[in-house]
Amino acid sequence: MDLLWQQPRRNTLISWPHDVDQRLDILVRVAAAAGEQTSRSQILAALVATADTAPDAIAELLHTYRRLAADALTADNERTDLPTVRTPGPTRAK
Repeated sequence: MDLLWQQPRRNTLISWPHDVDQRLDILVRVAAAAGEQTSRSQILAALVATADTAPDAIAELLHTYRRLAADALTADNERTDLPTVRTPGPTRAK
């Protein structure tokens, strides 16, 4: 059986707020805490592949995101209960 996650890759350039990028790193660390070995790209792919495709659901997602306060994600940046995850490749500039 062919699996979606093993299909050929396509690079995607994403531009988003720094705090959202840090949140993606937190999600990788959360997955590691659950015993999963994963990557930023797999987290993003999982979120996109399993997202509800109903127009109202996507609209609500966008409205929720657009109403988040600038400091909405900062509390997660200091999570000491999560493992540190070393990512392969060069270190990204902060």
